[in-house]
Amino acid sequence: MPAPSVSTLRAAGEAAGLDAVGVASAEPFHGTRTHLEARKAQGLHGGMQFTYRRPERSTDPRHTLPSARCLVVGARRYPAPAADPGTSTTARVAAYATEDHYGALRAGLGAVAAVLAEAGFATRTLVDDNGLVDREAAYRAGLGWYGKSSNLLLPGQGSWFVLGSVLTDADLETAAQPVADGCGSCTRCIDGCPTGAIVAPGVVDARRCLAWLVQAPGVFPVEHRAALGDRIYGCDTCQEVCPPNRRSGRVGPPAADGDGDGASVPVLDLLRASDEELLARHGRWYIPRRDPDHLRRNALVVLGNIGDGGDADVEAVLVELLRHSNPLLRAHAVWAARRLGRDDLLAPLCHDRAPEVRAELDP
Repeated sequence: MPAPSVSTLRAAGEAAGLDAVGVASAEPFHGTRTHLEARKAQGLHGGMQFTYRRPERSTDPRHTLPSARCLVVGARRYPAPAADPGTSTTARVAAYATEDHYGALRAGLGAVAAVLAEAGFATRTLVDDNGLVDREAAYRAGLGWYGKSSNLLLPGQGSWFVLGSVLTDADLETAAQPVADGCGSCTRCIDGCPTGAIVAPGVVDARRCLAWLVQAPGVFPVEHRAALGDRIYGCDTCQEVCPPNRRSGRVGPPAADGDGDGASVPVLDLLRASDEELLARHGRWYIPRRDPDHLRRNALVVLGNIGDGGDADVEAVLVELLRHSNPLLRAHAVWAARRLGRDDLLAPLCHDRAPEVRAELDP
């Protein structure tokens, strides 16, 4: 049976909720592998695994499907952030993480895979997976260009998209040429990054990137805590300041009822919640070792940035966290208490010998 036409696959994907569909060769991404290995050698990955873990795999679709000849790449738009929450103890969630946008993307790609499978071709769908550098797949498929932020921007639509691919052994017509650069001389993402993480056009130092630091294990770097502001998970700044994103408006698919974490999180509620409650509410987020204390760590940094040290509820939460069994949380509670002018709460820790806590008490 002949392979389905690209127009047929595109129609199937768009009918299932995809906003853009393109096709690329399944040849290895040699240039991307070189970049990943060089940046990892320079330490720019900041311990991030994902596609850095095994570049030889994440840049070669045939490691996942040996018979692959093509990639059908899909993009699904998600809503840009709404206005800031506006309350003193509410933290922001990055737009991509407010709902299960990857689930909707997976469904759209599933419709494409179904057409291919019905025609007798092998498929493998990759969504939010370490197995493929999805931005390079989308670039090769002609969906967009790399911005200076390293995000992929779709012409006329910007970068508010999640990306994924269907690998297949079908021989399909591929994109004739990549999309031309649309950034020109603009450097707003570089200039606007809160920590200066975009160290060159298209090059992000993960050691400074707030979107990675909220996911990274261990102590949150003290030099970037103030810059975190009220962000509990992710960072949208480089997208928010991007002119193509501003021009594209804030239109996106409707939120799925009851399926989201929301655009904001009450910080005190998060810090009071049990492990089970936190994983039930935010389990779709990447949480190192599935340990909710990493969310509490982030929340303590946010509390130190936006809380009111004179508020009784804030004081009660700080007192509780200052005596937590996990020294990582005690350490961040020390920072938050000092940030809010509540050094008077620290006396019970004067004999605490945990290195993390001592580093905060005796900087």
